Amino acid sequence: MQKKIFILAACLNIAFASFAQDYSLFGTHNKPSPIYNPGESMEFTVKLLDGEKTVAGKKLKWTRTGDDGITQNGEGVSTAEGFKITSSTNKPGFVRIYVTAWSEDGKPVNAKPNQQGQSKTIFFDGGACVAPETLQGVPEPADFDAYWKKQKEILASVPLKVIEMKEVPGSDKVKAFDVKIACAGKMPVSGYLVMPKNAKEKSLPAEVSFLGYGVRGAYKNLDDGENKILLNINAHGIENGQPKAYYDNLKTLKDYAFNKEENANPDTCYFNGMFLRVMRALEFVKSLPEWNGKDLYACGGSQGGLQALVATGLDKDVTDCSAWSPWNCDLGRTELGRIVGGWYIAYTPALNYYDPINHVKRANPKCKLFIISNLGDYVCPPSGVWIAYTNFPGPKAMEIRQGCEHGFTMKNYPKFKIRANQPNKEYPSVHPIPAAERRGITDGLSRPAGGPEIQKQELMQ
Repeated sequence: MQKKIFILAACLNIAFASFAQDYSLFGTHNKPSPIYNPGESMEFTVKLLDGEKTVAGKKLKWTRTGDDGITQNGEGVSTAEGFKITSSTNKPGFVRIYVTAWSEDGKPVNAKPNQQGQSKTIFFDGGACVAPETLQGVPEPADFDAYWKKQKEILASVPLKVIEMKEVPGSDKVKAFDVKIACAGKMPVSGYLVMPKNAKEKSLPAEVSFLGYGVRGAYKNLDDGENKILLNINAHGIENGQPKAYYDNLKTLKDYAFNKEENANPDTCYFNGMFLRVMRALEFVKSLPEWNGKDLYACGGSQGGLQALVATGLDKDVTDCSAWSPWNCDLGRTELGRIVGGWYIAYTPALNYYDPINHVKRANPKCKLFIISNLGDYVCPPSGVWIAYTNFPGPKAMEIRQGCEHGFTMKNYPKFKIRANQPNKEYPSVHPIPAAERRGITDGLSRPAGGPEIQKQELMQ
């Protein structure tokens, strides 16, 4: 009887979802580019949509925050032409606009329920900027290069050795292995290695890909390993392919990297071991006889983007880097008054040794970069991503997305592209982030309602 009731409830949820109004908010700004001059008027147009149709007459509430320290609030009514919000800033940096819709009974308007009957508050989260190319972080440590020279010596003291290389199911075209590689620090490199069957020596490019924040094993990407060596590593050196309960029980990794006491000393920062594993993973794929000796990719999103950017600075053999909304760019942002959401690592000077904006300066000038910045992402604020882009010395391109957050992509979002150090004015031919890594970018994050007031505990699973 209970089973029948459950099935009936599920069917009713699906039926309700199919007839429910499909509300969303769409927003953009009034220029081809999101870059404005100091003091120039920024005009944002926000439309309330039901499917593809505009909806008039609903109350809209908005909040404006910015790197200039100014906060403003307002409200209005949705119209067919779109509700206008005007702002400006005289200070180089970013302005954030966050909008929600409200029904006549004073409740926030929700999106169409999913098949489980769950629905979330709709919102627009975007912005614009002034002189982003002039932004910089806090000064890097004077001994930055000496510190990393020492870390590389520590890594070299542990011979490159395969601890485990266990073949796991592949496909008709590829073979796959669960691998562990000896590394300095407390944990080995751990991941899945995939490559074409019967590949000849020196015939394949190699890619190391990295995961977003969270405690889980690596991804085994069979399709993405059909034409290259592909190593996807987990962030911690832990086992791969285990049940969810296994990862949930790794209590010592709860809130990893956020311990301020550990972060007071560069040698005890959680990122120390992580970055050593990044270097050893690159070293491992370069040691494989199938590597062609010239093409080496690093890619990932969020925390994976952090690792990919750092890879370019720590290993000059990296030729291509793809990073989606990379985490921890501009770790000293709060010291400079820049805005960030509620989920960020409290700044200590020791963290400057791990900031991607410092590492990318050391990339090979021939290395190519493709990077994505979301104007509503304050887990990985666009100001820091822009600094990483500015500091990168090689051919580079950046896609800037309006109305997109870290765990949310606005439908039909406007996007804008900039590029530099490219004589042919085309995008670098970088390798895109594989589908499995895109799915893993925010596995450790869930998108709450709350806009500028997002809290760390709401973002953690």
